[in-house]
Amino acid sequence: MLELVDEDGNTIGTAEKLAAHQAPGQLHRAFSVFLFDEQGRLLIQRRALGKYHSPGVWSNTCCGHPYPGEAPFAAAARRTYEELGISPTLLAEAGTVRYNHPDPGSGLVEQEYNHLFVGLAQASLRPDPAEIGDTAYVTPTELAERHRSAPFSAWFMTVLDAARPAVQELTGPAGGW
Repeated sequence: MLELVDEDGNTIGTAEKLAAHQAPGQLHRAFSVFLFDEQGRLLIQRRALGKYHSPGVWSNTCCGHPYPGEAPFAAAARRTYEELGISPTLLAEAGTVRYNHPDPGSGLVEQEYNHLFVGLAQASLRPDPAEIGDTAYVTPTELAERHRSAPFSAWFMTVLDAARPAVQELTGPAGGW
């Protein structure tokens, strides 16, 4: 079950996950995590091929939906551990963004009020193969090259751009983000 929200992020009900993503989509709470290593490289993941939504595409470190009543921060930390087998050594709120992105491949719609988080990954990854097909740490230049040549999730650039001020604060001016 997902938490449905109004345009201001106030909870207004719940819906089954798949039903909330069927066109035209229902506005629901989500989160996106961007973790960086000590060199300022972003950890991205390629979604597992078995995922019903956006399989096999690259995306941010971790994303998902809080359980109804679960704090977005707690959900972000929980899912990062479940998907990647690590707990961030730092995780900070980085604002929210609202978007509506159809996924042409599946016909599903991401109609989300998304809570953004940035942080540091300093442990060895242990990705869950049911969730993640591959991972990579990338510089801004490497991300741009990969983004030109490989498929990415429909929401990726929207959430990255919205998180950019916090990313720049975390990685510093030399990071290039």
